[in-house]
Amino acid sequence: MSATTTLAGRLFARTRTGGPRDDRGPELLEHVLGWTLVVLLAVLVTRAGLM
Repeated sequence: MSATTTLAGRLFARTRTGGPRDDRGPELLEHVLGWTLVVLLAVLVTRAGLM
């Protein structure tokens, strides 16, 4: 094994910290909740006359 393959293996190896296996989580739910919060904030700002 050469030094290049050893270095590449170390760079691309991911250290686990004991967290859940699926690190990405429910992306669709997060996007929907995030955009809902943005719209709600925009409605509140316009209702309050701040914009």
